[in-house]
Amino acid sequence: MSPPVAVVTDSTAYLGAEATGRWNITVVPIRVILGDREIDDVTPFDAGLLAHALKGRSPILTSRPAPERFADAYRRAAENGAAAIVSVHLSGALSGTADSARLAAGEAPVPVEVVDSGSIAMGLGFAVLDAARAAAAGAPAAEVAGVARRRAAAVSTFFYVETLDYLRHGGRIGRVTNLLGSALSIKPLLRMADGEIGVLEKVRTGSRALARLEDLAVDVAGDRPVDVAVQHLMAAERAEALTKGLTARLPRLVRMWVAEVGPVLGAHVGPGMLGVTVAPATVN
Repeated sequence: MSPPVAVVTDSTAYLGAEATGRWNITVVPIRVILGDREIDDVTPFDAGLLAHALKGRSPILTSRPAPERFADAYRRAAENGAAAIVSVHLSGALSGTADSARLAAGEAPVPVEVVDSGSIAMGLGFAVLDAARAAAAGAPAAEVAGVARRRAAAVSTFFYVETLDYLRHGGRIGRVTNLLGSALSIKPLLRMADGEIGVLEKVRTGSRALARLEDLAVDVAGDRPVDVAVQHLMAAERAEALTKGLTARLPRLVRMWVAEVGPVLGAHVGPGMLGVTVAPATVN
């Protein structure tokens, strides 16, 4: 039976079918246009298709879900017994997805509270999971939304990209370009801050980036119990190395998530992206 409060998110949480199924989370996919093909942002996906489009400089566009897709999700949730809905989404500074959700919320058959996580990938995913756990425990909608907001605010996300070109071409880099000036060949370590992507520091090699990501995650975790997610795009070996290093250095690690991101995020970061999200662990 679905909980009285249903939880909805978008596909950039990249939680996977096992987690979304277990916690009754509804996922509304963002659309990706690769040249003459249009696909949903789902995982696993054909990474080769994305790689071919990226390398060939084919037009790659991402499109927030139409309000009608959220309206359908909200209507189904109500038909399945939900008395209210909490809809948790990626940063509004990166996408208009939350705006589409708000438009649909106004016409929904039950109350809908839309939460802008200010994050993406597992920075969003951890907030969604906590919201779903709270809903499953019978919490009211306001409390479920509050749980999502608090967890989203508590996470730290760092990532490395091989080149800034994809972020720059996608319009997601803004101030980052200004900070780096003409040094776009530098490989930066980036972070999510205030819902936007910002430069943390610059490195010159992938191996140095991996070492710094590990150190940053360990420093942020401190002596707290933490959940950690390592996510990548076509960088499975580096992701495995980072996972092993963190597992060895985090004695209070509660759970480790490892996953490849989907085509929406992939289109903006490019092959070789490696990221880590650290979140204070919740007690289940």
